Amino acid sequence: MSMKKIVLLLIFLSFSFGFAQNETLFNEATELYNNGEYSAAIENYDQILENGEHSASLYFNLGNCYYKLNSIGPSIYYYEKALVLSPNNQEIKNNLRFAQNMRLDAIEEVPRTEISKIYKSVTGLFSYDGWAYLAVALVFLFVLAYMAYYFVRPANQKRAAFISSIFSLVMGVFCILMAYLNFQQYKNNDPAIVFEKEVSVNSEPNANSNTVFTIHEGTKVNVLDELDDWKKIRIADGQTGWLRGDNVKKIKDF
Repeated sequence: MSMKKIVLLLIFLSFSFGFAQNETLFNEATELYNNGEYSAAIENYDQILENGEHSASLYFNLGNCYYKLNSIGPSIYYYEKALVLSPNNQEIKNNLRFAQNMRLDAIEEVPRTEISKIYKSVTGLFSYDGWAYLAVALVFLFVLAYMAYYFVRPANQKRAAFISSIFSLVMGVFCILMAYLNFQQYKNNDPAIVFEKEVSVNSEPNANSNTVFTIHEGTKVNVLDELDDWKKIRIADGQTGWLRGDNVKKIKDF
């Protein structure tokens, strides 16, 4: 057997072993959770994360474990991470709302215009890669319809093929635009969850500056900037300030 084949075989065996190990850990964690041993289940799920596996179901189960332990920050954090990977999952959204009800902070969001609501609902139908996949499928349909236009003979079929090709092309371009806008929105949005019981948000990135406002565990913030050990954040009502970076955990860190 050649060295290349041996290396490929070792990689395959290593991957298979890792997959089987993670599956065993996941099943054990599920059993521990059902028996009310939430801390032990968390240890198993953490081991799976250390093995390099990330999934919406894994983060969702971690959120459930921390919710049962009344750990507000971690439960919201893991539900939010699960939602990043599965944005349309209603079960995750429902459990996240239950966890959010445990927070001390009740921050009202800045009112959005009707146009911004429509824009957000349309772009949020799919993730940016979902829009990209749809665009590829529509471009493929455009090619098929365009070929059909040249090969079919009846006038009504040629007309239908032509209209279908134009429609597929226009929708494909639209989906590419939506993918781009969604990706830009994804990049500009850097959410994090507060893990400390109470955090003072300062006007400047130093401990001697004035406290602008105070937030509590489980509150979701958006990270705008970073300087040394400090992060500039914005909360849902539009207020901004600086806090120590170790007081929050970024949701998109996978």
